[in-house]
Amino acid sequence: MSELSDSDGVFAGFGRGGKRDRLVASAADLLYRNGVAATTLADVARAAQVRPGNVYYYFKTKDDLVRAVIGMQAGQAGAMLATLETLPDPAERLKALVRRWDQMRDVIARHGCPFGTLAAEFGRLDDDLAAEADGLIRGIVEWVERQVRHLTSRDARELAIMLFAAVQGGAALSRAMRDPGVMSGQVRHLERWIDTLAVTPPWSRGPEV
Repeated sequence: MSELSDSDGVFAGFGRGGKRDRLVASAADLLYRNGVAATTLADVARAAQVRPGNVYYYFKTKDDLVRAVIGMQAGQAGAMLATLETLPDPAERLKALVRRWDQMRDVIARHGCPFGTLAAEFGRLDDDLAAEADGLIRGIVEWVERQVRHLTSRDARELAIMLFAAVQGGAALSRAMRDPGVMSGQVRHLERWIDTLAVTPPWSRGPEV
């Protein structure tokens, strides 16, 4: 069994291409589970089942590889949000989003949220890489904000941050307690909360007096 399969498949789907794709997917997996400092290029080569020299052919430095992982995550997040956009109702889009974390509850209980854990790791790097990683989380929060704006006249930015913070808090507690049920419970709570936003959409309200 390869190391890549030990990660519960969170990034495995991105390693089905050539050597470069396998290296990036393996790096994402190792950075997620072990952190940036504890992961070497040799570790990545071994997990991707390629010769160490192949790592340096594609990535001259560890920062180059980390940047590729950030790009992969950006693509992963973008594809996820594009899929959710096909749902006709903004409340259902938001509920489908939070359900993604329930689907990952087992791996989250072991290693934390893939997005949050890697963003925190990358935030410790140099300013350029940290800024690129910050964009991943901001992109998701801004998407949530747009959906919330369709549902309520309340501060959409504040509510979007509240929702994402609740997801990340649930993931952190699930990992701390090693209990996937914590993540599932938080998702169910958020689904009910989203329903309260959707009770009276802003476009159905009359003009304010």
